[in-house]
Amino acid sequence: MNAIDNLIEKIKQTDNPTVMGLDPRYDMIPKCIRNKYEKTLEGVSKAIVEYNKALIDSTYDIIPAIKPQIAFYEMFGTYGIEAFKETCKYAKEKKMCIIADVKRGDIGSTALGYSSAYLGRTLIGEKEEKVFDVEFITVNPYIGTDCVKPFIEDCKKYNKGIFIIVKTSNQSSGELQDLTLENGKQVYMQVAELVTKWGEDLIGNYGYSSVAAVVGATYPEQLKQIRKIAPNTYFLIPGYGAQGGKAEDVAFGFDKNGLGGIVNASRSLMCAYKSDLWKDKFREEEYAKATRQEAIRMRDEINKAIKLKK
Repeated sequence: MNAIDNLIEKIKQTDNPTVMGLDPRYDMIPKCIRNKYEKTLEGVSKAIVEYNKALIDSTYDIIPAIKPQIAFYEMFGTYGIEAFKETCKYAKEKKMCIIADVKRGDIGSTALGYSSAYLGRTLIGEKEEKVFDVEFITVNPYIGTDCVKPFIEDCKKYNKGIFIIVKTSNQSSGELQDLTLENGKQVYMQVAELVTKWGEDLIGNYGYSSVAAVVGATYPEQLKQIRKIAPNTYFLIPGYGAQGGKAEDVAFGFDKNGLGGIVNASRSLMCAYKSDLWKDKFREEEYAKATRQEAIRMRDEINKAIKLKK
């Protein structure tokens, strides 16, 4: 089973096309955890692991995947990298799919090195070692095909997948991604077409490729366009919740069978215990319960919007 088929199976099993972004900041972590550890790089990294594991424990049966953003771990140095690795390992033990949000993109041996770390194997003498060994990573394609090719080769060899940046959810994305080319297409449209081409050899049983795309929820018209341009491309859809993307917006990324996308939420899930919706219903110590309830609410809201779109 290739990577995208595996992800789709998990989505179908949980009836939940969402992914929990694990982007921990120190001020997000409840005091009941923070107070256990020293305010050092090592101490905060240990607090992050405890926090992440508790959120995974509360959601692994209802959410198919996690998406840890590497920057929130790298900022704590080697301790943070260990926290990232331990988080991924724990999620895998719970049978969750892992989309590592690392946005790698370079050429030649550098791209191969990045791909070896996350998707493939690191060769040491005659022995190959797994390093992070996640199912998917995010890739920045703006150096061109030379940048993307090593990742695609490892996807083929190791049954892995990549989500390539096409149209992001941030406010200034249009400064580059919406520029009109000489052929009359916007840059994001051209990239979407390239992603479709790059993924032709990795289409699975559900008609989608393991070479997938990142398309933000905050630009629903572009999301609708890209779905037409790239019918065999699965979408990772960030921007729901705290960034302003609504359920009716993300629904444009899905097909008539309710497949085609997985919607990311980070802050709205991780900090559910602080939200107006849940803070009066759960104590701070019940942060994981609040996350579970928000995950259920998000799932039901998005599934309803997808059904209405049909």
